[in-house]
Amino acid sequence: MSAPSLSLSSAALRVAVIALLVLMSLLLLWSLVSDRLARWSVTAPIMFAATGIMFSGGDDPLVMLDVDAHTFQRAVELVLAVMLFTDATEARDYVRLRGPVGGVRLLGIALPVSIGLAVLAGALVFPGTGWWLLTVTALVVMPMDLAPVLMFLRDRRVPLRARAALNIEGGFNDGLISPLFVFCVANIVSAEGDSVADLLLSALKGAVYATIVGTVLGYLASRLVRWGKESGWAEPAGLRFAGLALPFLTYAASVLLGGNGFVAAFVAGLWYAHTASEAGGDALDLVQDTSHLMALATWYVFGALTTEAFSDGVSFGVVAYAFLVLTVARFVPVVASLTGTSFTRAERAVIGWFGPRGVTSIVFAVLAYIELPESDANFVVKVTAATVLLSVVLHGVTAEPVARWFARRPRGEQPNTALSTA
Repeated sequence: MSAPSLSLSSAALRVAVIALLVLMSLLLLWSLVSDRLARWSVTAPIMFAATGIMFSGGDDPLVMLDVDAHTFQRAVELVLAVMLFTDATEARDYVRLRGPVGGVRLLGIALPVSIGLAVLAGALVFPGTGWWLLTVTALVVMPMDLAPVLMFLRDRRVPLRARAALNIEGGFNDGLISPLFVFCVANIVSAEGDSVADLLLSALKGAVYATIVGTVLGYLASRLVRWGKESGWAEPAGLRFAGLALPFLTYAASVLLGGNGFVAAFVAGLWYAHTASEAGGDALDLVQDTSHLMALATWYVFGALTTEAFSDGVSFGVVAYAFLVLTVARFVPVVASLTGTSFTRAERAVIGWFGPRGVTSIVFAVLAYIELPESDANFVVKVTAATVLLSVVLHGVTAEPVARWFARRPRGEQPNTALSTA
């Protein structure tokens, strides 16, 4: 699966226009029937991925991916940077819970154990595969992303603290995994003279530079936005554009200085979250809508990559691995880490079950596809495609029944109940 080169010919322009026509038509169609489709567990990611599969398959596909590898890499990196920024701002919505919602346990205990179990599952299912490649694969398929079941996150029938735990985990896990992912990929593709210590030092330098850039720009933007609002110099629309510009600005500045653009955008989002909340409820609407639109385009790309990944079929081992990482590697560590907290048994089970894979895994897989040797890249993309597709089906189909089940249960706690869990 080699990345084709960019073409500026009239044929390439025609393909680009067709792709734009297809994506915008699909977006318009989905926006008109989104509520009805959600009741049938048909989400926008499902529609865009299915369209990517249909229109890119066969010997003469209607829409082809014809992009330069470097341009494509920067595009998907920007998607992830904007997503990480918006994810970092989500935590502000849960301050009314008056207590932690299991984020420390989920991120500090369950996530590392889940990655370890995914690596061991890979060693069991794919004997002879290198440990670095198995680790990269685990880092790609383990981050959860609630985009495929976004309506579940907003469903008031589900206890707020369970939804908060899932959203905080989904918002922070990709930010924590991204530096390790970059390090492991670099270890596979590094020159022979680069030792693990050299790569580790490079990764740490990238993370430190990114943290500094994200902190400085996030703090300055927060102060400037606050000043603009209090002085009356800024209009509400201007504040929305400020929120949109910040993740792109932070990513670009960090990359130019040799830092990790993902981490920088995530850190900037943490600094900016409180100020955005003070600026008004719609201060982040524009960047969130932009992030959502970029994610939908990524789902379409995922559909196209899936067509190519499965062109020669899919093995039982790939499906078995996908099932293991979605169930055992996810459920057991999550439920175990939340045992002994104030979460009920039902809430622990739901949090353990709902670990949908989405845009984060797709973006990581695309980056691995670009950076890794062809055989390793094919392996990662095929495993990721199987995992995400299986996740879309399993979690999409079960979201509505789980919400109905909670609606029939007596509510033992109110949304503002103080929590004792860590």
